[in-house]
Amino acid sequence: MTTRIERDCLGEMEIPDERYYGIQTTRMMAVSGAGRLPAIHFPGLFRALFQIKKACALANAEIGALDPEVADAIAWAADRALEGKYDTEFPLDIWQGGGYTILNMNVNEVLGNAANERLTGHKGQDRVHPNTHVNMGQSTNDTIPSATHLAAAPEIDRVVEGLDALAAVFAAKAEEFKDIVKIGRTCWQDALPITLGQEFSGYASLLLRLAGKFRALRPGCFELVMGGSAVGTGLGAAPGYMDAFYRKISEELGENVRPMENLFDGFQNADFLVSLSGVVREAATSLSKIAKDLRLLSSGPRSGFMEITLPACAPGSSIMPGKINPTVPEMVVQIAHQVVGNDVAVTLAYEEGELDLNVWDATLYKCLFENLGLLAEELVIFRRDCVEGIVANRERCAHEAETSLALSTVVAATFGYPKGVGTAHYAEKHGVTVKEAVLAMGLMTPEEADKMIDPALMTDPARMAEAIAAFRAKH
Repeated sequence: MTTRIERDCLGEMEIPDERYYGIQTTRMMAVSGAGRLPAIHFPGLFRALFQIKKACALANAEIGALDPEVADAIAWAADRALEGKYDTEFPLDIWQGGGYTILNMNVNEVLGNAANERLTGHKGQDRVHPNTHVNMGQSTNDTIPSATHLAAAPEIDRVVEGLDALAAVFAAKAEEFKDIVKIGRTCWQDALPITLGQEFSGYASLLLRLAGKFRALRPGCFELVMGGSAVGTGLGAAPGYMDAFYRKISEELGENVRPMENLFDGFQNADFLVSLSGVVREAATSLSKIAKDLRLLSSGPRSGFMEITLPACAPGSSIMPGKINPTVPEMVVQIAHQVVGNDVAVTLAYEEGELDLNVWDATLYKCLFENLGLLAEELVIFRRDCVEGIVANRERCAHEAETSLALSTVVAATFGYPKGVGTAHYAEKHGVTVKEAVLAMGLMTPEEADKMIDPALMTDPARMAEAIAAFRAKH
């Protein structure tokens, strides 16, 4: 195995010549691996760093701080990295200290060696140095937070797409189920009638509202601290670098990328990530609530609510033939558990920031991007393998609505609350429906009872109010 010698502030080391990473990455590998999860598992940060390094190199060349040939080689290496050509060269674990300094250097070394190889035919630091050239005008302290912001944008886009698609399916189901009257439930007890379509319309509305919250946060992904260098002062950057960088990165991404209004604030505080994490938590727990509703509504098939049937994905028991579990809704609930835990960790990582830099990048990045990935993936699975295949059990819904004692609310609204209570008690005592109780008590004629004690009428408040007013006027 051929090797090359690389040097850093701690000395020198032999590096296998086949590797594009260098000495600083190799040193960190000796103390990395606690999570047994490579940071590249969540590739967004790396992709954003490649784009940042390319924009920095081109900006520095434009202002005369970097040899254009070197800048072009770094940009070429960054483009290849964006294609995934060097993904095996990022071996470091997700958990590492130092504010991800060595992760930044891992990228600098890989791009530097690739660029050096392009210019000279061999890896090394003789023409392109990872610190001097690839990291020119930068610090880990501005590149990592900026890359985290940029990496969030495509994840937000995935989530919004998933929320919109799931909302559309629930809206379609709401239309499909608009004439299916069922009993509403509050505190797990019978409440007033509602249509299954009205119930599903609420889910669609919630999902669209969540998508709007993600859209509102997206512009914050393009507010960066690049140009601030180590603490926000910009020390080490050449004149004109900052303006040139934001112009180049905006061209690279096709977005309006801009510096934060106060770079010192940006270095000190990661509140944008906390806000984003909070909306992810809100979405995950909202999906969990919907999933638990579907789990209840589909319970049975003979001794539960039995109002809907979910698609059967797999056998539900190793011992009970025919048992089918709501596997997808239960997956959604479990993901919410993980998302909530990760959100707590993100909140703590923000709160633990001290003085002029928040160094808990590993916690912020791992927990936030795990959550974004989980949310985006579960939205697809929940829609495709559960919601799209929901079937309503019309007869069951109708039976529950027609036999519920909650229909006595019409009597209370028409004759007063005490009479409504008496009707409910009569129906319960004699084992009859509310309509039958009204007739037996002589409160209405059969024609009036058919009209007034109608679950479908009760789902339309305007029509119900008109019917009650007309009955009172008549009597």
